[in-house]
Amino acid sequence: MQNKHNNKAGFTIIEVMTSVSIFIIVVTTGIVALLNVNSVHNKSQNMRSIMDNMNFIMEDISRNLRTGYNYRCINSLPDSAISTPSSGNSCLGIAFEFAEGDPSISNDQWVYKIDSSNGTDFNISKSTDGGSTWVQLNPPEVLLEGVSGFSVLGAEPPPSAGGSDLQQPFATIILVGDITYKSFVTPFSLQTSVSQRAFDI
Repeated sequence: MQNKHNNKAGFTIIEVMTSVSIFIIVVTTGIVALLNVNSVHNKSQNMRSIMDNMNFIMEDISRNLRTGYNYRCINSLPDSAISTPSSGNSCLGIAFEFAEGDPSISNDQWVYKIDSSNGTDFNISKSTDGGSTWVQLNPPEVLLEGVSGFSVLGAEPPPSAGGSDLQQPFATIILVGDITYKSFVTPFSLQTSVSQRAFDI
């Protein structure tokens, strides 16, 4: 009787190990890529949230200035003449009478100021009681630079009110700084200008 041998061979251990290794490398690469994409997405979302916050600050200042009046450039607080209109450049703060405020009352002025506790890191704050109390507007991740500030033109009274100014009150807001999220630092620069809505020339 003749024995027939089956010569069909299976995978060797080396082939199996090679296949498994390639599979592990491919899966690991895919997971790393997925994690990187997720990290970039989270960073993008957080940065977007912070920038939305800064845009909201600019919109808040612009909207309130547009409907307000009696703009005053401020370089020091407290300001005894906070309710007196005054033009100026590179101001650290701007005060104005809110749309529903009373010009004869000095403690109802709305004020925005940019200040620093250490001379290098600046924040922007808001007051609705003439500078008695303040609320910081920017989040902790945002620090402004000293070049940030306000400019005010045409704030003085027009001839019809006993003055000599012939320009409509006009203000420019500049916010320059850095956003720090984890180890990432992103610079930004925002600027907008707004004129008083009420006719004043």
